[in-house]
Amino acid sequence: MTKAILYSYWRSSCSWRVRIGLHLKEIPYEMRTVDILKPDGEQHTSEFRKINPMSKVPALHIDNRTLIESSYCKLKMSILQYLEETRPQNPLMPKDLRERIRVREICEVIVSGIQPLQNIGLKEHVGDENWLNWTQLWINKGFTALEDIISTTGKEYCVGDNITLADCCLVPQVYNAKNYRVNMSLYPSISRINKNLENHPAFLATHPNNQPGSPKTN
Repeated sequence: MTKAILYSYWRSSCSWRVRIGLHLKEIPYEMRTVDILKPDGEQHTSEFRKINPMSKVPALHIDNRTLIESSYCKLKMSILQYLEETRPQNPLMPKDLRERIRVREICEVIVSGIQPLQNIGLKEHVGDENWLNWTQLWINKGFTALEDIISTTGKEYCVGDNITLADCCLVPQVYNAKNYRVNMSLYPSISRINKNLENHPAFLATHPNNQPGSPKTN
């Protein structure tokens, strides 16, 4: 079987959650870095637009097709959902219906209610002087909702004692929150789950600091 190809950027939280999913599912893949912060942005090249017309990462070539995601359209978790539906090993969705609903709720709060509003692509519209306040505002709004949900569903992880898609989304978003100096002491349940996950092999291996292009790896 041909190895999957992931088009990724080391600081992209969307890319990170796909990397986590691939590792948890034990799917071999080749990484191809797309530097979205270069002055001209590698994502805007005609070559990459053929891969993802939205000019965003991540994109995953697998099973002779290319799956794309974008914070600015409805395709926010298409890759992880595809992996879950086509690779039954190491399931990332609970069998219990009520737990599956909670996983989807947590994912939606992050991928629809937080991440798009602190995406670096908005910075030129918000302005440098307002950027920190803007990102903190929307992360705090989302985390306030998440804290309420996770305080009732979380045990070892976001929903129960097994890692789910919710955890794939949560850890990258906490990473962003810390980068934007959000006061994480306000969110003890989120912080506890994040701590439980941060040393897991799949989360460590896929951490931004361990990716090509990261200053930590240069």
